[in-house]
Order: sequence, then C-alpha cells, then structure tokens
Amino acid sequence: MTLPFHSIYRHGFVRVAVGVPWVRVADPAYNAARTIGLIRRAHAQQAALVLFPELGLSAYSNDDLFQQDALLEATEAALAEVLAATRDLTPVVVVGAPLRFEQKLFNCGVVLYRGRILGVVPKSYLPNYREFYEKRQFSSGLHALSREVELLGQRVPFGNDLIFTATTLPHFALHVEICEDLWTPIPPSTYAALAGATVLANLSASNITIGKAEYRRDLCAAQSGKCLAAYLYSAAGPGESTTDLAWDGHALIYENNECLAESQRFADEEQLISADIDLERLVQERMRLTSFNDSAREYAERLRQLRRVPFDFAVPDGTVPLQRVIERFPYVPGDPAVRDERCFEAYNIQVHGLIKRLTATGIQKVVIGVSGGLDSTQALIVAAKAMDRLGWPRSNILAYTMPGFATSQRTRTNAWRLMEALGVSAHELDIRPAALQMLRDIGHPFAQGEAVYDVTFENVQAGERTSHLFRLANFHNALVLGTGDLSELALGWATYGVGDHMSHYNVNASVPKTLIQHLIRWVIDTRQFDEATSATLQSILETEISPELVPPTAGDPADREAGPAQSTEAQIGPYELQDFNLYYITRYGFRPSKVAFLSHHAWRDRTQGVWPAGLREDQRHEYDLATIKHWLEVFVYRFFKLSQFKRSALPNGPKVGSGGSLSPRGDWRAPSDAEATVWLEELRRNVPDA
Repeated sequence: MTLPFHSIYRHGFVRVAVGVPWVRVADPAYNAARTIGLIRRAHAQQAALVLFPELGLSAYSNDDLFQQDALLEATEAALAEVLAATRDLTPVVVVGAPLRFEQKLFNCGVVLYRGRILGVVPKSYLPNYREFYEKRQFSSGLHALSREVELLGQRVPFGNDLIFTATTLPHFALHVEICEDLWTPIPPSTYAALAGATVLANLSASNITIGKAEYRRDLCAAQSGKCLAAYLYSAAGPGESTTDLAWDGHALIYENNECLAESQRFADEEQLISADIDLERLVQERMRLTSFNDSAREYAERLRQLRRVPFDFAVPDGTVPLQRVIERFPYVPGDPAVRDERCFEAYNIQVHGLIKRLTATGIQKVVIGVSGGLDSTQALIVAAKAMDRLGWPRSNILAYTMPGFATSQRTRTNAWRLMEALGVSAHELDIRPAALQMLRDIGHPFAQGEAVYDVTFENVQAGERTSHLFRLANFHNALVLGTGDLSELALGWATYGVGDHMSHYNVNASVPKTLIQHLIRWVIDTRQFDEATSATLQSILETEISPELVPPTAGDPADREAGPAQSTEAQIGPYELQDFNLYYITRYGFRPSKVAFLSHHAWRDRTQGVWPAGLREDQRHEYDLATIKHWLEVFVYRFFKLSQFKRSALPNGPKVGSGGSLSPRGDWRAPSDAEATVWLEELRRNVPDA
C-alpha cells in the first residue's frame, strides 16, 4: 500500500495518545464506558496507540476491595466490553486491571488490538512504603510462574518481557511497564529498549503530593533520553478515592528527552492528549550512538530472552497530517529563554576556542578581513571579546576591509563603522590592482575591457583577499581568523584554498548562517558592546547576503547605498531553507522526501495567521512544496556531489552545537567523489511538485 505523501505514517511517524478517564471507585462497568469513549476519540484522531492509567478499569484506590470476588469478576467483564469495542477501532489499547492467575492477584497492563488480547504485563515492582501497601493485595510479576495465561477465552503471553511489534509499521515496537517499575534503578523498559522497543508505555496511578509532578517529568524525560525512545505516562485522575490521597490526572508524552504533550493537571474533565512520535529519528539515534549498542551487548543474554509479540497493524490509509511542532530554525530554539541561553553558549564557545588557540601558540594578534557582511562581523566581535577576556588591547586585531570590483557603499561603510566602533586596528586595502594584474597574467577577457564576470573573475578577487591576509599575518606575527560558516561549507559556497575556505583558525566553522544572524541579534539585545557597535550590527543584519564579487550591470557599485547587487540566496537558495535541509540530512540522515515533508509542515502557507512561537515579522515567510523541492534538490546536488573536497581540508575551529559540524576530524567524514544519484532520485520519485 502506498500512503499519501502528506500522511505521517509514510514518513516514519506514529501517532500515540494517553487518556485520563473519569472513574468511579469499584464501578468497572462505568469505567469501561468512559475508557471506550476515549478510545473512540483516539480512533477519530487516527492514533496507533492509546494508553490508560494503572488499574483504570477498577480504579486504583480500592485497597482491600481488590480481594473481593465480585469486584474482580466485574472488572473482567468490563475488560471484555473494552476488548469487544476495539474490534473496529484503529489504536492498540493498553488498559489496567487487577487479574487473577496462579491463585495470585496481579496488577496488570492488558494490551488489546481489534478484538485480540496481544498480551498481559504484570507489575514487577510493588511499592510497600509510606502511603503504598500494594504487597498487601498483589503479587509481583517477578514471582509469576506462567509465560502464558488464559483470559477471556484467549491464550495470551504473560510477563514483563514482552515487546509488541507491528509487522506492518516499521520500528513500531511497544513495551509496557507499570508505575513503580519506572522508579527503580533499572526499569524493565530499559532492557526492552536495548532489545528494540521504541515506544515505552507506563500505566500509573501515582497520587499527587507537592513537587511530585516535576519528578515525574524528570523520570520520563530521563528514561526517554537514556533509552532513545518515546515514553508515555498516564497517572490516575478524577474520581479516585480521596480518603487519604489526592490525584492530579497527569499524562505525559516524551521523545528522547523532549516533552511533546502534557495534560492539564487537576482538570475538571477527563482528558486525551496525543503526539506524533518520529520512530525513524529514534532508530537513527540508536544506530549512531555506539554506546547504546555497547550497553545492549553487556546484557545480551538477558535481552535474548525477551519475547516479541508480532501483530499486523492496520495503518490508516488516508492523509494523516502531522500535528507535531517542527521548528523552522532547527539550529535556533523557538523559546526565547532557551534561545538566549544557546546564544550565550555558542558565542562563548567561539570566544574560548580562539582564546585557547592564541594562548597555545603564543601569538597575540589576529588578522581578519571585514566585508560588512554577517560572517566576518560575527568573527570580528568574537575576536574583540576574546581580546577583552585575555586583557589584551583590541588594537591587536588587525582588521582589513578590502573593496573589490563589486563592493557596495553600504557594506564598505558598515565595515568601517564596525571596526571603528570596536576600536580595532582598522585598515583598507584595495584589491582591484592586484586582482587586475592576476587577470592580465592569465589572459582573462576582463583585463582587456570585456564585461566577463565568470567564476574565474569571482575567485581571483577572493583569492587576492586571502593572499593578502596570510602575508599580513606573516608580516605582523598574527593568525588569520577565518570567517566562513557551516552553511557555506555545506553548499560549497566558499573559494577553495586561497579564498574564504582557508585560515589559521575559524571560529565560525560549525555555526550555520541562521544561527549567526541570531547570535548577532543576541549581542545587540544583551548589549555586549556599545550603542554605536549595536547600531552597525543592526544595519549589517538588514543587508542582503552577497559575496559582492559581480558588479551591477550599470553604474559604480561604490555608489550603491542600497547594498549589494549580487544575491547569494537567489543562486543557492534561502539560507533558512538550506539550514533546515542541512540539519535533518546531516544530523539524522533522513531521506530527502522526509526532509521535504518536514520542511513543508514548517514553512507551509499560514493562511489562518497561526505562526510558530518566537518568529519575528521578517521570519514569517511561506514556501510551497514545489519551491521546497527545488531548493532541496539544489542542496542535495551541491552537498553530496560538488563540495565534499572542500570540507575534507577544513582549518581548525570549535564545534558549537549538537547539530554537528562538517569537519573531517569531527562529525562528518565522506568521500569527495561520491555520487548524489540516490538522493536525487529518491527526492524526485517521492515528492510531488505541489
């Protein structure tokens, strides 16, 4: 079956839900009806899984009533009602019930799917301290003798070692544990995750006390992060007995340490939360993180004993839109507080990287080319802060603006204003005479008066700038500070060897263009420098991104107050799209069609005026699928086919973010002569034009 492009189930996602129904203590028929109502809501949302609280069919707070035959029989009848209701519904259902086997009473999670009981999971660890007395009524699943039990006329697997695996939905593998199991040093779900379970579900009762909710969040976040898994949690809510305890109905969905959904606590009504889990992302992370698989080898004998329970999941065949937030700027957090913290870290990583390189070499000066553009600006303010931290004068920064044949008045002015505001040693070197001599030497038509602006014309200028900088560094016993950023390295938008590709040390090497823009804004907002510097930084942010190597068709570029005539983004695509592509292709190894799906979800038309949080007015752009596909094809071709040889010869520079770097000594090692065919074909074959 071929699923629609806009369905989450085509791209490795699975929708999961957690329900907190209203219950009545010792009224299983009522509880079953409330549970079935929430299952139907999850079905309407096309969820593949819905989880309910611990002992939810009977209610948790029955105490010694659990040993009454009437209640246990009524609970089993309620379970039969729920089972029958699942016959024509989409989700796998996990409900809690007290069940008798082996003349023992077990606190169980029962996994149901379309009229079939897939398995029964008994609680392993029974709390018997403070307000908990579960050992008074229940036996631990660790003491069970049976591996299969009879329930409602079906012979089903029994134990905490079950992994429910969907044969028709890749990577959907479910493990179930119950409340206290998570509170132990090594929860059962840890072994299940090492054995391949990607979705970990916890039926919980968990009465509420002050501060406990935050501890639950910490536990779920940590377990999902350590296990590289999704973690679903459902605590008991309205209707449980308040004789001695209270309940807040806390439901949580985490994926690899990130909270995707959370219920309202102490709600007046029953609740159902849902989220879309990226199973492919989890599997990619496990494949990459060698320590995860090393841990699996440590417990290989135990893991081999875990049992798989396969079932055919009926994947919804229509369009199922993604209901997950996809950040437009994956390198830049949407939350302003988190964004400020990340900018602080990134800026200081750059500063301290440069400090170490200077102190290690014993060199106290840096040479930098200042164009009036974003990258050289970021490198310059990093250098200024490094000098301040070292207690050295900013005059140790030998800054040169080097106008060429296409340098505009605006960028030249911004370069001078920035150098002067920072108090560095400011100079200007006109590279045109040297570039013209080079063009004459090689017989280029421009030297004979023809308006030929080819790649040779462009790279002669870039090469002359770098040549001057290195010789100036020799002359002044200084280091050449690199300025090229991660986005340019990904797209090959750097002049190899004798251009902005090369330096003695590059503080921007692992910083993408979109993050540089936010770093400069952060420097302005946090007043790292004086008002004059901030005003110039703002002007630089508002200037068109350009290499300024090709002059306008008419007039002197030096007269252009508006800025550069040449647009980088018109040639290689919007950096906001290309950084998105860079992140998901290099960080997670996603296929191009999935990247296009995510990008379209993030950048699609917002006709209803609902925009992602934290976006400024100038970030509220829209891209249709055809545009996204076009620029993604440009990215794939340039990244995989054209530019790896440049990345294989990068100068040193600090890794800044978890999004990675492209250094051959760090996150990215690849052959320089690979083909891009498989990526291009996958994109063209699987992404529609509209």
